[in-house]
Amino acid sequence: MLSNSDEENVADGSTRSGNARFGRREVLHGISTTVLGGVLLGGTASAETTTDRIDRYFEEFGTVVDIVEAGADDTGRESVVDVIREYRADDTLLVFPPGEYYMDEQVRFSGFENFGLVGNDATLIPADYYDFAGPQYRLFRLGVPYNPGNRLVFDGFDVDQTSPDTGIRVIETVVDDGLEVRNVTVHGEHDSGTWGPGSFAVSDPAGTGLVEAFEVPDGGAWEDETPNEGNIWRGPTGLLANSNSGTLTFRDCVVGAFPDNGLYASGGDGTIRVEGGHFSNSNAACLRIGGDGSSIRGATVVVDQNRPRDESHRGIRLERGGDIEVRDVTVRNTAPLPNSFGISVMNSCTSAWIENADVTISGDEVTNGIVTSPNCGEVVVLESRVEMHTPGGFGIEINDGDNTGRVLCEYVDFVGSVGDETAKAAVRNDRDETRLGAVTVDQSGGSQRRAVVNTGDDVTIFKGEYRASELPIIDIGDGTHVEEIYAESYGDEEAYSLYPDSANVYLKRNTLRGGIKDHGCDGLETLGNEF
Repeated sequence: MLSNSDEENVADGSTRSGNARFGRREVLHGISTTVLGGVLLGGTASAETTTDRIDRYFEEFGTVVDIVEAGADDTGRESVVDVIREYRADDTLLVFPPGEYYMDEQVRFSGFENFGLVGNDATLIPADYYDFAGPQYRLFRLGVPYNPGNRLVFDGFDVDQTSPDTGIRVIETVVDDGLEVRNVTVHGEHDSGTWGPGSFAVSDPAGTGLVEAFEVPDGGAWEDETPNEGNIWRGPTGLLANSNSGTLTFRDCVVGAFPDNGLYASGGDGTIRVEGGHFSNSNAACLRIGGDGSSIRGATVVVDQNRPRDESHRGIRLERGGDIEVRDVTVRNTAPLPNSFGISVMNSCTSAWIENADVTISGDEVTNGIVTSPNCGEVVVLESRVEMHTPGGFGIEINDGDNTGRVLCEYVDFVGSVGDETAKAAVRNDRDETRLGAVTVDQSGGSQRRAVVNTGDDVTIFKGEYRASELPIIDIGDGTHVEEIYAESYGDEEAYSLYPDSANVYLKRNTLRGGIKDHGCDGLETLGNEF
C-alpha cells in the first residue's frame, strides 16, 4: 500500500501483487462475462454500446485489472482507495464491475502514461465531509500542472452524494493529451462546501480532451449552508476549466444550479468547445466561456428559479479571447425575478459571432436580452430572436467605449410585450459604425416603448421593420444612413425622431408612417420616402 504522498511516483506496476492483474488476452477471457454481461453503463447507454466501448478500451491498454477480483469491496461498506492505489500504473485500465464503491480518501496519480478507470453500472460513494481523510477536496486527482499525465480515460460512473455533507470534486485532471471523461452522473446536491464536481485541463497547446455526458443536475449549496463555511468563496463551481491550454470539448453535459458559475471554462490560453448540453440556474453565469476560437453550439440554458442568495443569472458570458462563436443556442430566463442578461459579451472578448440564438426573457424585473460591453471588440448577431415579457429592458444593448470594433445586427427579430419602466427600447445603440440590417422590431407594452434609440455616429439602418407603441426610432447620431425600412408607431406618433444633437442624417426610400419629427437636426437629407 502507498501513502498519499508518494502515490504519483508509481507508474510501472513492479510492486503489484495478487492475481487480479492480467495481460490483455487473459483479462478478455477472464472478466468479460462480469463486465459485459448486458448491464447498462451508468444507466444511460445500451448494453451493445457499453460492450463496444469497453472492448475498445481493452484493446488500448496492455493491462486490465478487475478491482473486485483485486480485493475491492463492491458493497459500499469498506473503502476501495487502497486497492486503487495499489494497482494504478502506466498502460493500465482499472475496471469497476457492477456495485458500490466507498471512497474516504483522495487518489492521486501524476506523470502517468495511458491510464484509465471504467465503470459498468458502478457507483462511487464518497465519505461525508467529517470522515473524509486528508485533503477534503477530491476523489481523484489525476495529473498536476508540474507533472501532468498523458492519455486518461474516466468513463461510466454514478456518484452518490445524496447523503448529507458528501459533496466533493469527483475528478480533477491535468493531462497533456488524450483526455477522455465520459458518462459521469452525480446524484444529490453538492452540499459539503468543497470544490465543485469536476476540473479539467489539457496542458499541451497541441493536445485535445473530451468531457462528455458529465451530469451534475442537482447543483451545489452556498458555502454558508455547508460545513466548510468561510473557506470557499460563494460555493462550488459546476464544471471548471480555467487553466486549459489545449482544445477541450464539453459535449452533452448537464449542469444544475451552482453558486459560482455552471460551466466556467475561461482563463486559460486554450480553446473551449461546448457542444449541446443543458445548463440551468447557476449564479454568475450558467455558461462562462473564453479562449481564442472557443465556441458554444446547440446548448440550452434555462433560468427558472432564484434562490435567496442568487445575485446574477447570466445565461451565457463570453470573455478573454477572440473569434468566439455562439450558434444554435436556446436561452430561457423565465424566473419570477430574472436578474441578469441572456447573453453578455464582456470587455475582454475581442470578437464574437452569435448566430441563431433564441433568447426569451420574462418576469417581473427589468433586464436585457443581449449586452455588448463598452470595450469588447467586433460582435456579429445574426439570424436570431429575442423575445421579452418584462416591465422594461433592452432587447440588445450596444455600449460605447474605447474599442472601435463594429457591432453588426442582421436578420434579428425583437418581439414581445415589454413595458417602459426603464430601458425603453428594443435596440439601444451607443457605438459608432453599428449596422442594423433586416432587423424586425414589434414591441408594444408601455405607452413609451421604442424600437430603436441611437446615439452612435456613422450608423447604418438598412431594410427591416420597426413597430413600437411610442416613437419607433429616436436618432441622436451624426451620419446615420437609413434606407428601405418600414417604421410605424402604434400610438400615432411620427416614425422617425431627430433632435438638435442629430446631424447629417440621410433617409432614403423608406416608408415612415406618420412622418418625421425633426427638432433641429443639422444637415438632414431625404430622398424618395413615403409617409
